[in-house]
Amino acid sequence: MSPRPALVALAAGGTGGHVFPAQALAVELAGRGHKLAVITDKRGDALVSGLTNVDTYRIRASGFVGRRFAERVMSASALAFGTLQARSVLKRIRPDAVVGFGGYASVPTMLAASFSGFPTALHEQNAVLGRANRLLASRVDRIATSFEKSRGISDEVAGKVIRTGMPIRSVVAQARTAPYQPVMASQPIQILVLGGSQGAQVFGDVVPQALALLPDALRQRIVIVQQCRPESIDAVRAAYRAIPLDATLATFFSDVTERLATAQLVITRSGASTVAELTTVGRPAILVPYPHAIDGHQAANADALSEAGAGWTIPQDSFTPEALAARIESLVGLPIMLERAAACARAVGRPDAAIRLADVVCELLPNGKSTNLGREAA
Repeated sequence: MSPRPALVALAAGGTGGHVFPAQALAVELAGRGHKLAVITDKRGDALVSGLTNVDTYRIRASGFVGRRFAERVMSASALAFGTLQARSVLKRIRPDAVVGFGGYASVPTMLAASFSGFPTALHEQNAVLGRANRLLASRVDRIATSFEKSRGISDEVAGKVIRTGMPIRSVVAQARTAPYQPVMASQPIQILVLGGSQGAQVFGDVVPQALALLPDALRQRIVIVQQCRPESIDAVRAAYRAIPLDATLATFFSDVTERLATAQLVITRSGASTVAELTTVGRPAILVPYPHAIDGHQAANADALSEAGAGWTIPQDSFTPEALAARIESLVGLPIMLERAAACARAVGRPDAAIRLADVVCELLPNGKSTNLGREAA
């Protein structure tokens, strides 16, 4: 007699860094024959989008920090109310395991799961344990990390830690087969600039000015694909026309994975999803961490890649046209550095992170890995 499908509850919501790994895990667990439930907040539509046969429960969640006493009281009240809601949901659905992905949207559910004795796991996307996960770390059974070393993990919880990597979309994993194309003399140089809402402005200001400082012969070889903020895309386009340099600009690239696969150098922020995609595909990057990221997690992510030889970090206050132009010229002048960084990025990538994370979850289920009904993990 086959074992019954297990029910796994996923607690996530908010930004893509929390949602993407939850989606990837959901797809992997569904492929193994398990049932899924999503417990999220009012922002959870992005998480359940594209998932089928998933029961969704929305609870109240709020950040548990604030500048004023009244704000802290209100957030504490919301956290308490959300925890009671989550406890009621868990009592009703009785999951075999509960997995949280950080961010305040996951806190009520993970607290309720630990209070009620359900098997629990956390996934940390960044190279520093986030505030929500630090709050929950001592209460859960497993902590899955994306990086080899993660700051903020105490000795008390170190024994729970397993590095799985950062689960990514399957289309990104497939792009890993695209080989890195070395920079060749007199040939075009493909540069991809990705910023998102927290990076496109500074890149729009600095990158065109930096390219304008390059020697004419070098600048004429550069092919730019750049993400821009909607309100600044016209100004960026005008800046490139003034150089002149032909650039492909957009506020969003639906084919960003293909663009990444053909890039020879990437200039980008260092969010968890971006870092995972860079290392999966294996592309060298100049990393400009978002300076206001909570707990400095983008700086920690960038440092991890730099230490692995996979890229070069430039803090935003040092990210000037002159500094960027000098870096680009030095890298293109010694292209073996780009090739080595691409190889190092690929070496630290974990394209099977969703499988590894699913294995961690399955070990918490009744009968452990025997509940892998659909297929064996690679």
